[in-house]
Amino acid sequence: MTGRPGRAVLPAPPRGWLGLAAVLAALVVLVLGVLYADGGKPGRVDGWLQPTVEDVRSPWRDIALATDFWGEPVGAALLVVAAVTGCLLLRCPRAAVLVVAGAGLTVGTTTLLKPLVGRTIHGEGNLSYPSGHTAFVTAVALAVALLATGRLGLGRTAGTVLVLAAALVAGAAMGWAQVSLGAHYPTDVLGGWCTAMAVVPATAWLIDRTADRLDDRMADAGRLKRF
Repeated sequence: MTGRPGRAVLPAPPRGWLGLAAVLAALVVLVLGVLYADGGKPGRVDGWLQPTVEDVRSPWRDIALATDFWGEPVGAALLVVAAVTGCLLLRCPRAAVLVVAGAGLTVGTTTLLKPLVGRTIHGEGNLSYPSGHTAFVTAVALAVALLATGRLGLGRTAGTVLVLAAALVAGAAMGWAQVSLGAHYPTDVLGGWCTAMAVVPATAWLIDRTADRLDDRMADAGRLKRF
C-alpha cells in the first residue's frame, strides 16, 4: 500500500474504485480516439447532443465565455495558484504537487493526443480531440476533491462519490461551454474528461510512492546519525 494515512494524496478508502475508473477512462480515450481519428465531422453521438447546447445566446453565451476563461492560460494559471495556495495553507504539500503535476500531465497528454488522433473542427488545423480545457478543469477538481476526501476522512463510498461528483460537475460545466461555443464536439469533451480521470489518480499514486520513499530515506539517515 502506498501513501501513509493522513498524508496520502490518494486516500486508501477510494483508491481501488478510482484505480478501476482510471483504467476504464483510459480505454474510453483510446476507443474514441480510434473511432474519430482523422475525422472532421460530428459523430452519431455528437449529432444527438450538439444541437441541444450549441449556438447559445446571451446571457448563456456570456456564462459560457466566463467558464471558458478558466481553461485559457491566464485563467488556468489563476486557478492553479489558488488551488496550490489553499493546499499549502492547509499544510498539504503533496496535494499542492498533485495540482501542478496532475494538471500539467493531463494537459500535456491532451496536447500529445491531438496530432496523433488528428480530429478537426471548423477546418484543417483546428485539432479538437480531446478537449484540453475540459481535461484541465477536471484535473484541478479531482486534485481538490482528493484533498477534501483525505482531510475529511471519508470512507470508500463517500470518498469515491465526492471525487467523481467533483469531476463530473467541473467537466460538465467546461464541456458545456466548449460545445456551446463551437470549440469542441461532445465526444471531444468526453475524451478530455476521461483523460483527466486516467491521469490524475495515477499521478497521485506516483506522488505518494515517491514521497513515502523520500520520507523513509530521511528517517533512515536520521537514525544513522544517532549512532
